[in-house]
Amino acid sequence: QVQLVESGGGLVQAGGSLRLSCAASGRTLSSYAMGWFRQAPGKEREFVGGISWYDSAIYYVDSMKGRFTISGDNAKFTVHLQLNSVKPEDTAVYYCAADAGSTWRDGKVSTYDYWGQGTQVTVSS
Repeated sequence: QVQLVESGGGLVQAGGSLRLSCAASGRTLSSYAMGWFRQAPGKEREFVGGISWYDSAIYYVDSMKGRFTISGDNAKFTVHLQLNSVKPEDTAVYYCAADAGSTWRDGKVSTYDYWGQGTQVTVSS
């Protein structure tokens, strides 16, 4: 069993920055990969990117490259999502998720085994 707790969401003005964190706990975390997703109102949950604990690989969806940065702290099993130059269209609930397999880069919701509760990010114009 893996528990995920996100934090760091809030209200930010367009052009600003925000850092989200996801603290993971549980067994055999070193064999997992962590993904970040977001879901805007009325839209499907979309993959932002992720990081694997076992080889430290980081992957971004092309549309998320540039303004978003994923990092991880292996000692604490905490992952971060840095949002820079945010736009109103970045408003969404941001989720972290854990995948015990090797296909985490596919970005499919069904690939991930565990999910956090989500943290709301609201960007004002």
